[in-house]
Amino acid sequence: MDGRRLAAALLDELRARRAAAGNPSVTLATVVVGGDRAAVANVTAKHRAATAIGMGWRHVALPATVAPADLAAAVAGLVDDPGVHGVFVQLPLPAALDTGAVLDLVPPAQDVDGLGAASLARLVRGQPGPIPATAEAVLRLLGAAGVATAGRRAVVVGHGPYLAVPLALLLARAGAGAVVLADPDDPGLATTCRAADLVVTTADRPGLIGADHVAPGAAVIDAGVTRTAAGVVGDVDMAAVRPVAGWLVPMPGGVGPMTVACLLGHTVDAALGGAGR
Repeated sequence: MDGRRLAAALLDELRARRAAAGNPSVTLATVVVGGDRAAVANVTAKHRAATAIGMGWRHVALPATVAPADLAAAVAGLVDDPGVHGVFVQLPLPAALDTGAVLDLVPPAQDVDGLGAASLARLVRGQPGPIPATAEAVLRLLGAAGVATAGRRAVVVGHGPYLAVPLALLLARAGAGAVVLADPDDPGLATTCRAADLVVTTADRPGLIGADHVAPGAAVIDAGVTRTAAGVVGDVDMAAVRPVAGWLVPMPGGVGPMTVACLLGHTVDAALGGAGR
């Protein structure tokens, strides 16, 4: 599954949607704490995509030693700016900061990544609003490839509150016959995964998923991210899994580009009006 191609198509749709509305101003604000090269690169990719479709962007860069009150003030300045339609805080944050508390600084109307407590509560209740952008990226990739979820057994490897848990909920809501949240340290992980029609891995453990984890013809989506000296790698041993899987979303080049496109889509929704999932 080619995430770059699908993301480009979604960005074209967003460009056309703005044009049909008279090309109104749509602006995404981004926040990075610390000078981590990967975080800066991730935000730069969002800025590049926004520029490509005529959206504006603003950026706040803060030192890793920023005081929580100063970070809160910076986010509040973006939230209170009437020209800003979406606010995105790049994760991970430095360990000294409370990630949940920082994400909760963004109100639901501008929470285009869908990770604040209020946004996640809406997701649990099935109420309208942006869903976590990476979870949406996975669902869009499956839909574009024609991979059915209804009645299928799905395994989500990982237990993070910002991707694994929301994704498991969304798969269940999409009619999956059974959804299992699997611990990456479970000694029976291979058996659990091999019983599934769909495996999504979010563990950030290079090489975690091999051929013995995959049933013939199963769909495998690699949403794990580990940064190495050689670049970004996922959780899936691609060389081993490719001959077995029926569908495969690699990392990089799969979920990442689609996440950027989904995030910009939520920003356009916030600016022009749109109910989200």
